[in-house]
Amino acid sequence: MINYLPQNILESRRALVIGAGKSGVSAVQLLLRLNKEVVITDLKEESEIRGTADKLRELGVRYFFGGHPIDLLECADFVVVSPGAPTNIPILECAYSNNIPVLGEFELASLFIKCPIIAVTGTNGKTTVATWVYHTIKNLGYNPTLAGNIDIPLSDIALLSEKYTHVVAEVSSYQLEYSKYFHPWIATVLNITPDHLSRHGNMENYAQIKNKIFENQRENDLAVLNYDDEWSRNMKVPPGVEVKYFSIVKPIEKGVWVDKLDKGGSIFSGIKMIGSVGKIPLPGKHNLSNALAVLAMLGSKLAVYERVLEGMSSFKGVPHRIEYVGEKDGVRFYNDSKSTNVDSLRVALESFQEPLILIAGGRGKGYGYESLRDLIRAKVKFMITMGEEAERLEKAFSDIVEVSRVGSMDEAVDLAWRKSFPGCVVLLSPGCASFDMYPNFEVRGNHYKECVKKIIGEVRDEK
Repeated sequence: MINYLPQNILESRRALVIGAGKSGVSAVQLLLRLNKEVVITDLKEESEIRGTADKLRELGVRYFFGGHPIDLLECADFVVVSPGAPTNIPILECAYSNNIPVLGEFELASLFIKCPIIAVTGTNGKTTVATWVYHTIKNLGYNPTLAGNIDIPLSDIALLSEKYTHVVAEVSSYQLEYSKYFHPWIATVLNITPDHLSRHGNMENYAQIKNKIFENQRENDLAVLNYDDEWSRNMKVPPGVEVKYFSIVKPIEKGVWVDKLDKGGSIFSGIKMIGSVGKIPLPGKHNLSNALAVLAMLGSKLAVYERVLEGMSSFKGVPHRIEYVGEKDGVRFYNDSKSTNVDSLRVALESFQEPLILIAGGRGKGYGYESLRDLIRAKVKFMITMGEEAERLEKAFSDIVEVSRVGSMDEAVDLAWRKSFPGCVVLLSPGCASFDMYPNFEVRGNHYKECVKKIIGEVRDEK
C-alpha cells in the first residue's frame, strides 16, 4: 500500500525497465502514469518483438533491444525488472554494486495498491486457487479483481485498486525473488516441489524465495500453510501473524481438514463440522487440498466457513488444468496442458480412476521419472510421447507400458483416439514445459482441444 512506498523510489524521476514482455510493458505504462522518465531494454532483437516496439514508440518511450547495455544505468535512478529476466545478468550486478535500487514489476505495482491483497503462491495449484478465491469472494458480495502471474500484470490494475474491495494475486517465485516490501493481508504457500531449480539452484533457495510472501505481514494478517507439505508447513511467519493450516490427511486444531474421506468425507474447522466434501465441485485429492486452502484463507476473515463453502461450490475450474474437453463413444478427453513438471503430472494421474491413454512430453526440466512408475503401471494403458523429452519418457516407461513416439499434437490425438476404448480417458498431461513446440502452455492446450473437437465431430473409423 502506498504508505509503504520506499521514499527513494517515490522521489526518483528516471526508471530503467529490464525485459519488454507483457509485465515489462505494463510496468512502463504504470511508470509513465507516475510521471517517470522511462527507458526499457530487452535481449531480443527488435525484429522478434516488432509489435512491442511499435507500442513503445506510440508511448514515446526510448528502447534498446538486442542486449542490456550497462551504460543505460547512467540515466537510471532505479531499475524495474520483469519476472522473466535472469537475476545474474551484468546490468543487474552493476546496478547492485552501484547501489541503484532494483525492484520487480510485481513489487512496484503492489506498492500502489490501496485495498487488501490476497496472495497465492506454490509450485502447483496457484492459478486454480487464486481464481477460486476470486470466484468465492465475488459470490460473497464483494468486488475483487484478479491479477499477477495469471496473465494480467499487477501493474495493469495498480492505480485502479480503489475500484475494488480486494486484489487477489497469483505470485510466482520469479516475482517473489525481488520482493522487499510486498505486504499481503492474506497469503498462502500451497506446496513446494522441485521446479525452476535451474534458476533457483536448490530446493532450500526455492523455498526461501517462496517464504518471502510472508516477510512483511504483521498483526491481523493471515498466513495459510499446507500441513501435508513439509516445505509449506515449516515456513517462517513473523510474530503476531495469525497462522492457519489445511490438511486432507489429519485433524488440524488451527485450520481446516477432512474426516472419513473414504466414506464421502466431512470438512472441519478445528472441531466444528462445516460441510460435506460433496460440495467441492472439482475432482481429485489435489483439488480437495486446493479447496481447503480457499476455505482457510477466507473462512472467518470474509464470512463464516459455511457461507464460504457455499460460495465456492459453483466454481467450474480454469482452462488447461484437468479441463474436461468432451466425450465421444464413451471416451472422455481432458486437457491438463498446465502440467509442466513431474509433480503436476503425478497429480493428474491420481485424479482418475478410469484407464488412461496418456499424452506427455515437451521440454524437460532435468528431473527423473522414477516416482511415476507405479502410477503409470497402475493407470496408463497406452502412452504417447512427443517433443524434446519424448525419448527420455520412452526410456523411462517402455518396460511397463506400451509407448509410441509422435511428432505433433495432431498425430498424438489421432493415435490416442485409435487406441481408445469405451470407459477410458484420453489425457494430455505433458509433465514438461511447452517451449520446444509452442509459445506457452495455453497455445499447447488450445491446439489439443482443437484436435479433440475434430475427432468428436467425426464418425469413428473401424480400428
